[in-house]
Amino acid sequence: MSCASVPSSCRSAAPAVPAGLPVRPSSSACAASPTCPPPRPVPPFPPLRVGRGAGRLRRAVRRRRRAVSAALAVVAAALAVGGAEAQASRGAPPPEVKPPPAQVRMVSAPVRIADAATVRLLRPGDRVDVVAAERAQPSRVVAAGARVAEVPAPEQGVGDGGALVVLSVPRETAQELVGAGALTRLAVTLC
Repeated sequence: MSCASVPSSCRSAAPAVPAGLPVRPSSSACAASPTCPPPRPVPPFPPLRVGRGAGRLRRAVRRRRRAVSAALAVVAAALAVGGAEAQASRGAPPPEVKPPPAQVRMVSAPVRIADAATVRLLRPGDRVDVVAAERAQPSRVVAAGARVAEVPAPEQGVGDGGALVVLSVPRETAQELVGAGALTRLAVTLC
């Protein structure tokens, strides 16, 4: 409300205000004068809630994320079912379900290797292939990917008898190693 719109009777009762600033008449000054406009009631309006808009936005985003994740789950399920049905409709046999492999029991097998210098290169944890070499027949792999468990210290007084190494292998492979070691000379190759 500007100074021009306030009646002169109300202006005289109002305190002095610098020019250019809006003047609000006091209710006691206007109530005494018949030229002042009557007071107007404030229209009803809903209460203002300050600072709660961010919460609504977060809830809306959460709801949208849930809807998207639910839609993706439904699509994935439909593709999984549709893929199996499509294979069946083409006449393809269903995929084989292999049983989990039986746990293999590992044993420690001491093996005498013909070349002692090769054994000195080995360290516990190395993987080796054990090869049986015979003069009359081609060589064959007796144990593939055997783990070196231990390399004992070289024996004193043993000439060209080779060197001992302890391998961790399955029980069946240990039996083959013992049989091959009794009949042939064994060598190792690092994997």
